[in-house]
Amino acid sequence: MSSEPEILPSESSTVASEESGEKISKKAAKKEAAKLEKLRRRQEQEEAARKTASISLEDDEYSSNYGDVTLNELQSTPDPKAGKWREAVEGKEWTDVSDLVEEMVGSEVLIRGRVHTDRPVSSKLGFVVLRESGSTVQCVVSQSETNKVGTNMVKYLRQLSRESFVDVIGLVVLPKEPLKGTTQQVEIQVRKIYCVNKALAILPLSVEDAARSELDIEKSLQAGTPAARVNQDTRLNNRVLDIRTPANQAIFRIQCQVENFFREKLLSKGFVGIHTPKLMAGSSEGGSAVFRLEYKGQPACLAQSPQLHKQMAICGDLRRVFEIGPVFRAEDSFTHRHLCEFVGLDVEMEIRKHYSEVMDLVDKLFVFIFTSLNEKCKKELEAVGKQYPFEPLKFLPVTLRLTFAEGVQMLKEAGVEVDPLGDLNTESERKLGQLVLEKYNTEFYILHRYPKAVRPFYTMTCADDTLYSNSFDVFIRGEEIISGAQRVHIPEVLEQRSGECGIDVKTISTYIDSFRYGAPPHGGFGVGLERVVMLFCALNNIRKTSLFPRDPQRLAP
Repeated sequence: MSSEPEILPSESSTVASEESGEKISKKAAKKEAAKLEKLRRRQEQEEAARKTASISLEDDEYSSNYGDVTLNELQSTPDPKAGKWREAVEGKEWTDVSDLVEEMVGSEVLIRGRVHTDRPVSSKLGFVVLRESGSTVQCVVSQSETNKVGTNMVKYLRQLSRESFVDVIGLVVLPKEPLKGTTQQVEIQVRKIYCVNKALAILPLSVEDAARSELDIEKSLQAGTPAARVNQDTRLNNRVLDIRTPANQAIFRIQCQVENFFREKLLSKGFVGIHTPKLMAGSSEGGSAVFRLEYKGQPACLAQSPQLHKQMAICGDLRRVFEIGPVFRAEDSFTHRHLCEFVGLDVEMEIRKHYSEVMDLVDKLFVFIFTSLNEKCKKELEAVGKQYPFEPLKFLPVTLRLTFAEGVQMLKEAGVEVDPLGDLNTESERKLGQLVLEKYNTEFYILHRYPKAVRPFYTMTCADDTLYSNSFDVFIRGEEIISGAQRVHIPEVLEQRSGECGIDVKTISTYIDSFRYGAPPHGGFGVGLERVVMLFCALNNIRKTSLFPRDPQRLAP
C-alpha cells in the first residue's frame, strides 16, 4: 500500500476476509443481530422513561441553572443576556476535560463534553460522565441549596440522551475513592448544566460498546452478562460515531504525528514540499489498476502515484522533494492491507554516487519517526493498546539491510521455495519477517536489489547483473510499507522500458522529454501512511487507520 507505483498482486476476497479477521459465521451474525436488537429495545425503554419525566419550570427557583440552549444563543448573538446559558457562560473560559487535575480542586470550571453515560440514583441524585476527545470526567448532580440545585435539575439530567453536547459549570472536587471508569481522577459537583445540542435517543451503535476490547467482551461472556461486539461494517457504516472511541481518537492523532515527523525530518535535510497533479493523461506506470475518467473530452485517469511529476521536479533542479497527498489504486484487492485511496508519503532526491544514499535516508527518517512516536505519543499509544493490545515495534538504531538474494536464501534454508527472479508473496514476506526477527531481533528492515522483472519501467538496472535492479522494499512486522529505487534518467532507456511494459510512450512524452534537457541521477520511495500506522500499532486491518476508507466495496460515508 506504499505510494510507490509498484502494483501489488490482487488477493482473493476469501483470503482477505480471513486475514482481516472480520468474516463471521451465520450463527455469529444472528447472535450479533440479537444483541443489537436488545440494545435497541433498551434504548427505546430509556427514551420512554425520559419522555415521562416531566419538569415544571414555573415553580423552580433554580430553573435558570439548567435547560436547553436556544437557537438564538447559538447564532453567535452579541447580546450577553440572550438566554440563561449565554448569561451563565459570559466572561468564563472553557477548560478542557483532559486538563482537569487534582491541583484544580476547589476551583469552579466550565467544561463541555458529550454525555458518555448517565446514572440516575434517586430523585435527588444523579451521575453523568462527560467525554471530550477520549478524556472523561464524572459529574455529580445532587440536590443542594448551597449549589442551587433542585430535583428538577436531576430530572433534566435523565432527559439527556447519550452523545448529546452539554456545558457544565461546577466545582472540582476529589472523590473519596479512586475513579475506575474515567480518565480524570477528579469529579465535578454540578452547579449549572445546559444542553448545547441533543443527539438522537436511539443511536446505530453505542460508543461505549465500540470502545470495548476483545478481552472485555470475553470477560463479559464468562460473567454471564454478554456485551455487544460491534463488527467492522457497523463501525464503518456509522464512522462518525466509531471515531469517537478513545482508541480511534488516538489512532488519528498518531497518524497526524507520523505525517508531522516525516515532514519535520525531511525539511531539516533540505527537502522541499511539493504538490503534484492527481489528474493524468496516461497512467503513472501502466497496468489496469487505474481509475479512468473523461477530462474535457480527453481520456484521463487518477494518479496511481506522484512518481512521474516528482522526478520532473528533480529535473527542474529542486534537488530534494517530498509530497503528502492522495494516491488512487483501482485494484480489486479485498485484503486487510489494501485501499483504493490512501495517503502517500513520497520522496525523491538526487543521488551523488550510489542508490544506498536513498536507503540511508529511509533508515534515519523512520528510526526518527518511530523514536518520536514512542517518546511523544505515549498517551495515545496507551489508548490504542487498551482496546487493541500490542507489543512495541522492535527496531534497530541502524536499520538492517539484506539483499533480495540473501532473503531468498533465508527462506530456502527454512524450507520455503521462492522464485529467485520473481517477487515475494504475502506469506513469504511474513515468513521472512519472522526469520529476520529471530536472527536479528528487529521487525523493521530493508530488502534491496530486487529482480528487474518485478519492478516498474523507470527502475535502474544493477551494474553488475542486469537481472536485478537498484531497488528496495522496507518491511514492518513482516509486511511491506515502502518501495523505492534509483530511477532511469536516460530518455532512450525509458522509451525502451516503457514500451516493454505496455505503456504508450505518447501519454508520458512530457515526462520522458524532461530528461532530454539534462537530468541528475536520482531515486526515491513511497510510503503508505495508513499502513505505517496500522503496522506500528500492530492493528489487524488498514480500515482502522483510514478515517473514511475507500475500498472496492465502499464509497460512503
